[in-house]
Amino acid sequence: MPKALDISVILVSYNVKQYLEQALDSIFKALSDFRSEVFVVDNGSGDGSSAMVKRRFPRVRLIENGRNLGFARANNRALARARGEAICLINPDTLVREDSFKACLGYLNTHSDVGAVGCKILNPDGTLQLACRRSFPTPWVAFTKVMGLSRLFPKSRRFGRYNLTYLDPDEIHEVEALSGSFMVVRKKAVVQTGFLDEDFFLYGEDLDWCFRIREKGWKIVYLPSTQIVHYKGRSTQAASIDSLRIFYGAMRLFVKKHFRSGWSFLPQWLLLAGIGLRWAGSFFSRLVRRLAVPCIDLVLMQAGLVLALLIRFGELNYYGPRYQPVDAVYTLVWLGCLYLMGLYEKGIFSASKAIVGVLIGLVLNTSFTFFLPQYAFSRQVVLTAGFFNVLSLSGWRLGIRFLSRIRRFPFFGTVGRTLARRRTAVVGTGKTSQRIFNRLIKQIDAGYDVIGLLAVNEKELARAERFTVPVLGTMKDIERICRVHRIRSVIFSPESMSYERILTTVAESKHLQVDFKMVPRGLDVVIGRTSIDALEDMPLVDLDYQYYRGPAQFLKRFLDVAVAALAAPVLLGLTFFYRIHPEYEFERIWIHDGYGGKTSIRRVRNKKHGGDARIARLLILREVFLGKLTLVGDEIRIYRKPIPTLGFKPGFTGLIQINTGKHLSGEDKEKYRLYYLRHCSLLLDLEIIIRTLFH
Repeated sequence: MPKALDISVILVSYNVKQYLEQALDSIFKALSDFRSEVFVVDNGSGDGSSAMVKRRFPRVRLIENGRNLGFARANNRALARARGEAICLINPDTLVREDSFKACLGYLNTHSDVGAVGCKILNPDGTLQLACRRSFPTPWVAFTKVMGLSRLFPKSRRFGRYNLTYLDPDEIHEVEALSGSFMVVRKKAVVQTGFLDEDFFLYGEDLDWCFRIREKGWKIVYLPSTQIVHYKGRSTQAASIDSLRIFYGAMRLFVKKHFRSGWSFLPQWLLLAGIGLRWAGSFFSRLVRRLAVPCIDLVLMQAGLVLALLIRFGELNYYGPRYQPVDAVYTLVWLGCLYLMGLYEKGIFSASKAIVGVLIGLVLNTSFTFFLPQYAFSRQVVLTAGFFNVLSLSGWRLGIRFLSRIRRFPFFGTVGRTLARRRTAVVGTGKTSQRIFNRLIKQIDAGYDVIGLLAVNEKELARAERFTVPVLGTMKDIERICRVHRIRSVIFSPESMSYERILTTVAESKHLQVDFKMVPRGLDVVIGRTSIDALEDMPLVDLDYQYYRGPAQFLKRFLDVAVAALAAPVLLGLTFFYRIHPEYEFERIWIHDGYGGKTSIRRVRNKKHGGDARIARLLILREVFLGKLTLVGDEIRIYRKPIPTLGFKPGFTGLIQINTGKHLSGEDKEKYRLYYLRHCSLLLDLEIIIRTLFH
C-alpha cells in the first residue's frame, strides 16, 4: 500500500498557461520540506497548458480532460486519487508564499477539531480579497448581497455578514466558509463529508463543501498569518462565460439545497430578481454599445438637415408634420446604405466607406423626387444635407482615427485604443509571423493593437513555448480566443496555412465579426482582394468576401424563397406526376452542405435507366425553399467523406454548373468558387440563372 503523504495539492486549469506556470513554481518551492504530490487537472485547454506541464514539471500528476468539466467535477477526479493527509484546493492563477503550506498544516496538526483552514488572500494590488472568508447565503445574507447592502454597510454585523467585512482581517477567526481558490482540508473531513457537489459548475461548490464539513462537526478557520496572491477571474475570462449569471445561479442552487424547508421562497425570488436585473443590465449595455455608432450618425444627419433647411428657407417652419415622414424615409435610406457598406459591423471607422454610403443614399433620395412625388420636398435641401452628411459622417470617423495617434494625452490614447485601433492576432509562429507581429507593434499609426500569435496546431504551439512573443492558443480555439481577447482583426502570414484552409477559416468564423487579412506570397494575390492595407513594404490583403456579408446572405435567401415560392404550383404538379409514374421513384441522397458537414436531399430516379429526368431537376427547388440548397451556389457533391470547405452552400445552379461542358479541372473549379465568393451580388445571381435557363 502506498505510503501516505503530508499533503496533496490540486489545481484545475483552463487556458491560463502563464499563470499556471508561475503558480507551480511557487507551489514547489513552498512544498520543499513536505512529502507531497501535485495534481493539475486540465479542463480541455487550448493554450498548450498540458504540454508546458509535461515539459517543465514532470513531477506533476497531470489529468487531461477533453473538455471543460467545471471546477467541482475536475477537482473530484484528483480527489479520488489523492494520498495526502491534507488536501489543498488552489486556483492556477495564484502565487503562494514559501510558508503557506507550513502554516496551514501546522495549524491543522495542533487543532484536531479543525477540518479546513484558509489563509489571507490578496489581490495583485495588495488589498484583501473579500471572498477568502464568508458566511453562508441564508435568506437574509443572500438578500443583503443581491441588493448591495453588504457593500454599502461593510462594517455592520447585520449587513456585512456575507464577506464578514466587520471582522479584523489580521486576526484568526472561525468562519462558516472559505474560498475554493485556496483551501487546505483534512483528509478525514473529506472522507466523512464526500467530494464536491458536481451540480455546481463554477462558484458555490466551495460554500456547499464547507457547509457539509461543518455539518459533520468540523470547524473551519481563517488563518491570516500567511497569505497568497490571487489574480481573480483569469479562468472565467479564458472561458468567456457569463460569470455573474453563473454566480447568482450557484447561490440560488445553494439556497435551494440547504434552506428549502419553510423559508426558501423569499430568497429564491430575490435571487431570480437579481439574475433578471443583471441580464437586463447586460442586455441594455450591449444594446447601447451596438447602437452608439448609428445614433451618432443619426444625430449628425439631423443636424445636417437643420442646416440645409436654414440655408434653403432661412427658417425651420418647414420642419413640421409635413416633412417629418419625408425626413424619416431619407434618414432610413442613408442609414441602410451605411449598414450595407459594413459601417455598423466591421469597418466602423472607415471614412471612405462612409462617403460612398452617403453618396449612394443621396442618389436614391434624389431619385424619390422624380418617381415618388409625395417625397419630393426639396431637391436643394436633400443635396445640401447630403453634402453635410459627407463631411460630418466621414469627418468624425477621421477625427477618431486622428485622436488614436495622439500619444501626449492619456485620454486620447485611450480613445484610440478603445475605438479606432483594432485588437489583432497573427496566425502562425514562424519567422514571417513574428516579423509581421514586430512590424505591427512598431508601426503605431497602422491602426492595429497586436495582442499575440495564433498557432496553427498543437505541435506548433508546443514549439512556440520558448518564444518571447505571446502565443494565445491554436486555431481550433479561435472562437473562444477572439471573444476572450476581444480580437477584431486576424492576419494570416503566407507560411501559416494554405489558401483553401484560410478561406475555410474565414467562412466558419463569419459570425465572430472579425476582419481577416493576409500577407500574400510575394505579390501573387491568387485569392483576390477587396482592398489592401500597407504595412511599410508589406501589403495586407483584405479577405472580407462579399458572399460572407450579412446583406448579401439576406438578398440570396430572399431570392431563393421568392423563386421557390413562385415555382410552387409547378413543383406540386411535377411531384404528383413522378409519384404516380411507374418508371420513376424518389430517393434520398447525402451531399456536402458547404460547411464541413452533410445534408440530405430528395431527387427523382429513373428505375430502368438510372439517373434523373432533366425536368425532374426542378424539384430540387423544394430543397432551396427549405434552405438546404441555394439557387446559385457551389456544385452539388455526393457526401463520401469530409472535405475542406469554404462555407459555400451548394446550389441549383452556379458558375461551375453552367461551365460543366468545358471539362473543368479542380483548379478551374476553385477559381470559379473564389470569383463568386468575391463578386457575389443579386445581379450576378440573376445573370447565372438566365444563362442556366437559356443554356
